[in-house]
Amino acid sequence: MKQDMIVILDLGSTENTVVARQIRELGVYSEIHPHDITTEQLNGLKNVKGIILNGGENRIVDGQAVDVDQAVYAYGCPVISIDHPTAKCEQQYAQIPGQEELRQFVFDICHAEPNWNMKNFIEDQVERIREQVGDKKVLLALSGGVDSSVVAAMLIKAIGKQLVCVHVNHGLMRKNESESVVEVFKNQLHANLIYVDAVERFLSKLENVADPEQKRKIIGGEFIRVFEEEARKLEGIDFLGQGTIYPDIIESGTKTAKMVKSHHNVGGLPEDLQFELVEPLKQLFKDEVRACGIELGLPESMVYRQPFPGPGLGVRCLGAITRDRLEAVRESDAILREEFEKAGLDKKVWQYFTVVPDFKSVGVKNNARCFDYMVIIRAINTIDAMSATIERVDWDVLQRITDRILKEVGNVCRVCYDMSPKPPATIEFE
Repeated sequence: MKQDMIVILDLGSTENTVVARQIRELGVYSEIHPHDITTEQLNGLKNVKGIILNGGENRIVDGQAVDVDQAVYAYGCPVISIDHPTAKCEQQYAQIPGQEELRQFVFDICHAEPNWNMKNFIEDQVERIREQVGDKKVLLALSGGVDSSVVAAMLIKAIGKQLVCVHVNHGLMRKNESESVVEVFKNQLHANLIYVDAVERFLSKLENVADPEQKRKIIGGEFIRVFEEEARKLEGIDFLGQGTIYPDIIESGTKTAKMVKSHHNVGGLPEDLQFELVEPLKQLFKDEVRACGIELGLPESMVYRQPFPGPGLGVRCLGAITRDRLEAVRESDAILREEFEKAGLDKKVWQYFTVVPDFKSVGVKNNARCFDYMVIIRAINTIDAMSATIERVDWDVLQRITDRILKEVGNVCRVCYDMSPKPPATIEFE
């Protein structure tokens, strides 16, 4: 292993990511793991120089305070505890009130080396992947988004032709996106790519389904089934590669925190699906994933591509998906992206998209009353996807976008701009 590691064990803190990023800012790699990790699992991490027990407001689960296995205290490296908000200290613990104390723990007590960088991270992950996969094959869902593209590049570096990429067109992609994925990965990068047209299959499963969580689970479950079917056609597929990143895990809920929303690439596989997961990015934040992609040699246009949720436009066509509203989302999103690129906002704004709610409002078209949908525009900036601020888009740009949407997108009579930061709102609407 190329880098030392500080392990953060989640005992109910809401500040795990803050501590992890503070340690990485010191140049030392850190990973967050559940409080009930075993010593055998710790041994598998390698180069663990210190352990932080991070307690907090969610430490009480089902009426009892969660704790680590007692063997962790005798693991053989320094163990320190942060108890937010009580700042409780015990004999084997020490409180960490600030960055300087954290620095002292990491360097003076743990004697960790500041060798955290993307080159070393990639080399460590490549080593882990090779140990995990051996001579078997990995099936990867390649959407063409940042996360799956970076995972693909890392897996290609680690196992080469043992990787089989599958692109599923579920009918919920952005305009011309499936065609672009095939062009870039199959024709330009010469990846071993299987294209699956599953548009009708997904849309029929989603018919009349309005609950956001149910939609996500249907889409995620169907994805898994498509991969299973493709795997049955191949030999030696034992692993499923996924672009899970750390914010996905947080929002899907941990053992001490409630779920915000489920992600189709988090939570394991059905019992009847005999794949083992390969998730080399699951400890990275979004900005770190992009840096990883650049280090792997991916083009900037791919690495800085607009983030896109796994369920695609399915969570931007709010409520039960209808084909007319789905098309309105797709067309309005394309207009928004075109105009943001013209205005130079595509490289400035972290994420921007449109949504169409499942209700209509009164409008006037051709001097007659109409009853049509509205399009809501969302444009936000963030570093780690855990919080987000609203982009202050120039009024003239918003006016051009509004005019085009109202003229070019059918069944739409209103355009609105979402002013809600995260929190309390999430990045996506569903």
